[in-house]
Amino acid sequence: MALTGLFLILFLLVHLAGNLQLIMGTKEDFNLYTEFMTTFPLIKITSYVLYLGIVVHVVDGILLARENRKARPTKYVKENGKANSSWASRSMALLGIITLLFLIVHMRSFWFEMKSGGLPIDPETGLKDMWTITVSAFKQWWYTAFYVICMIFLGFHLSHGFQSAFQTLGLNHPKYTPIIKKVGLFYAWVVAGLFAAIPVYVFLFTEL
Repeated sequence: MALTGLFLILFLLVHLAGNLQLIMGTKEDFNLYTEFMTTFPLIKITSYVLYLGIVVHVVDGILLARENRKARPTKYVKENGKANSSWASRSMALLGIITLLFLIVHMRSFWFEMKSGGLPIDPETGLKDMWTITVSAFKQWWYTAFYVICMIFLGFHLSHGFQSAFQTLGLNHPKYTPIIKKVGLFYAWVVAGLFAAIPVYVFLFTEL
């Protein structure tokens, strides 16, 4: 769970760097990025590892949640979870489910379109025009709102998952653990915030 989580955390940085082309780059830059991510041999191999990592992370998460529930089939008579844990740590299963549902919708909207071969071709460059598909999706206020809300849940998921992965691997130390937690919070909310900012920027400022 920890290893696949850290792998997916690294992938998010790569994915974010590409998506930022929607703000910082041009239409051609974004289409070149999506073309590279789906045709370069090493990236294609890595993508299969990514899919496997997602499946293992999801399945492992479900199994762990079931084991935790079996370990305590009845609830505490009196419970004060806020006393020693954050809401994110107590809600990782829920946050994971929401993130998974978002991922399914997201991949259907973009990844499937890229792989299906049904994308329009940009006449100026001859590249698959993923930019137009993406911008068109973000021009729908409900999709942008859905995306932003899911990124908030992702931020909570990452805020606990980052430091939890190090703890699971036994990398605890009185001196370094507080630093890991702060880095994890910074990473979680910067990454989630930037992902959320992209559709908002496209919705407000990008013209088709």
